Amino acid sequence: MANESRPCPCDIGDRFDYGGCGQEVQVGHIKAYICKPPACTDKAVIVIHDIFGWQLPNTRYIADMLATNGYIAICPDFFVGQEAWKPSNDWASFEDWLKTRDAGKTEKEVDVTLKYLRDQCGAKKIGVIGFCWGGAAVQHLMLKNPHLKTGVSLYGVIRRFEDKHNLLHPTFFIFGEKDDIIPLEQVTSLEQKLKQNCKVDYEVKIYPGQTHGFVHRKREDINPQDKPYIEEGRKDMINWLNKYL
Repeated sequence: MANESRPCPCDIGDRFDYGGCGQEVQVGHIKAYICKPPACTDKAVIVIHDIFGWQLPNTRYIADMLATNGYIAICPDFFVGQEAWKPSNDWASFEDWLKTRDAGKTEKEVDVTLKYLRDQCGAKKIGVIGFCWGGAAVQHLMLKNPHLKTGVSLYGVIRRFEDKHNLLHPTFFIFGEKDDIIPLEQVTSLEQKLKQNCKVDYEVKIYPGQTHGFVHRKREDINPQDKPYIEEGRKDMINWLNKYL
């Protein structure tokens, strides 16, 4: 649990031993972590986790931060009970592990989450953000789901995207300059294709010197030179959501 004297110190840039300000709930056939703001709101954000799953404290911290900024934030288990990837796992087995967890097939889980947010939380304007595996899922959803208002894809693995770029909703793409998983030439290609095909607002932004996972992985007191970019990425994410929700 969070420090009781400061139950949810999740403003942008606040140093924090990552905990959980929300609670776990059952949403249809899946479990989810949900955090709500103090004041009532009809705005919600679905948070799509990375390969390390819905229980990763870093991802829950972002959900807490979104709630601090006025949104109902929910992070469902998009692996539907299947085991998340562990850093101790053998990376040689990663592709086989990934075959049973397709970032392009999240529609069923998103649908039950949307229903829950509408029926149980009174949400009317709903967006989505996602990290890495979840960032790829965000682009799929922005191409297909008419019920989501906007999306933020954080270092979504481009090689796993469909070769489609006619987004339905405004989408913000965050990448790190020194991401060894997503080469800059892939980011440039993505931006060119969006320019050619996309008819809604979008932005592609590269953050200097940053590696994969920088927005939600690092604590702000590690590597002081990275702190401004971690904070900038979080502020940019929230500003985009504020603009379109």
